[in-house]
This record gives sequence, structure tokens and C-alpha cells, in this order.
Amino acid sequence: MNGPFLSDLMEIDPAWIDYNGHLNMAYYNVLFDRGVDEVWTALGFGPDYRQTRGFSTFSAEFHVCYLRELHLGAKLRASFQLLAHDDKRFHFYQELIHEDGWVSATGEGLALHIDMSGPRVAPMPPDILANVTTLASEHATLPRPDRVGRQMGIPGKPL
Repeated sequence: MNGPFLSDLMEIDPAWIDYNGHLNMAYYNVLFDRGVDEVWTALGFGPDYRQTRGFSTFSAEFHVCYLRELHLGAKLRASFQLLAHDDKRFHFYQELIHEDGWVSATGEGLALHIDMSGPRVAPMPPDILANVTTLASEHATLPRPDRVGRQMGIPGKPL
């Protein structure tokens, strides 16, 4: 892999457009999540993972930066770059990239591997961890995105 994973092209659903005439903020998360679904399937966390193995993944934290509006008719892809992982967690970065090449939004997340019998955070099975480790090795040579680790606040105001 020469760069971050890129999802299939996605389109904006008309029901997602708000009264300002652009994509409502909630649906940026939907698009990021759909992009992750494609990566998860490739890693072995697909829709049948819960039924066949008794595990799943949950989001623990996700930060979005809205950079440019999306409107009805827009087509875009979600990128995914694995920044770090251990046997129970994934730290990742995403971008929503318009078909013309510009970035509409960025997202940084922390996901947990879950044993659904609890539910509780649990180590990944060895074969799945091997898939994640392979992806991490491929992404280790990618530059760290500038927007990773951003802190929210008003400049000059104490947190």
C-alpha cells in the first residue's frame, strides 16, 4: 500500500442536507464510519465477525474538523491511516476527500476491540491482530498527518 486506504466513492443522500443547504454535521461521521467499515472488512472485522467470533469494535473517541462544505451531488472517498495500535486498541486518522481532490473534513479516532460476551475490551484473536499489524507496517512509512493530535480551544484563552 503506497498511501492511506481509500474507500469506494460515496454519494451524499438528499436527506442529509440541512436547512443551510449543506451536509449536516452528523453525516460527516456517517461517511467516516462507512469508510472504516470497508477497512474493517478487509482486516476481518466485517459484519459477520460478531456472529462468527463473538467480537466487534466500538468507537471510544472521535474528533472531526470541518474544513469545507459538502453539498448534494458531491462524491467523495474516506481515507484511513492507522497511526498506532496494540492488541485491544486502534488510533487512526481519516479524511473525507472530494472526487476533485480537496479535503472536506478530517477525523481522528480511537477504537476498541470488544468481546461481546461482556461487553468488555479484549485482545484481538492472533489472526486478526496479524492483519492489523500488517496494515500498521504498511502505514508506518507514511508521514504523520499535520492535523493529528489537535487540541480544541480558543487561542489565547486558558483551557
